[in-house]
Amino acid sequence: MSIISCFLQRLAAEDAVLVTVHATRGSVPREAGAWMAVFARTTVATVGGGRLEHDAIHHARQRLQSPTALGAESDGSGEEVVRVALGPSLGQCCGGEMHLRYERVTANDIAELTQRLAQQRMPVALFGGGHVGQALIAVLGLLPMDVTWVDSRDEIFPTDVPANVQCEHSDPIQSAVAGLSAGTRVLIMSFSHAEDLDIVAACLARQRAHGDLPYVGLIGSKTKWASFRQRLQARGFNELEMAHITCPIGVAGIEDKRPEVIAVAVAAQLLQVSPL
Repeated sequence: MSIISCFLQRLAAEDAVLVTVHATRGSVPREAGAWMAVFARTTVATVGGGRLEHDAIHHARQRLQSPTALGAESDGSGEEVVRVALGPSLGQCCGGEMHLRYERVTANDIAELTQRLAQQRMPVALFGGGHVGQALIAVLGLLPMDVTWVDSRDEIFPTDVPANVQCEHSDPIQSAVAGLSAGTRVLIMSFSHAEDLDIVAACLARQRAHGDLPYVGLIGSKTKWASFRQRLQARGFNELEMAHITCPIGVAGIEDKRPEVIAVAVAAQLLQVSPL
């Protein structure tokens, strides 16, 4: 269950105060738009942790107990914006400034909150359901991404996948490339080098035509990529086009080859990719 779903499911049963980072200046622990829901006995999500969050939770619960007790910066609408300086008084060294917005929310607000809190999600296509692919799904399922998981073997997909993952059987597997949404980050790790090569070629052809795949990553060694480059050249792709492929994949400096470690390194690299 996503954090937003967890919040809204609980909100259906009890009121909360939604604390949102309204604005920031300087060095701060969270960006504008980050939020935390404060219930009488629990919280969902975070606005930065530490003393900042401790004080925010205390103030929010005062609002829950006494909804009409608004601060000096209230605009009269039942909402309140509080300026917090992250200096010595809070025991935090960030040194910046945050403006926290407090608003009481109820079950009647669920529809509006569903739309407001919806995150801009990164589209990712993962080709391959092997050990690394399955480890990646476990990691990507926790991130603000919409994942299309593709394999030519229909039976490879588990029965239970994260809510942000859609399984797609495609045979031939490379035919799924044409249907990817613009801006999709592509990860290629099928069970066969022949399939991998066909997927890479399909991605390069799409990139030549549309230029709308900001990242295409291929699992494997430098030796594998050297072999692929020769075969792709034979298919008519030039050096500039092939430079768009990342191989090996994952942030540099991590030598451990266990699937779960590779998955973390690859997910980190995806988060570094700038949008189109």
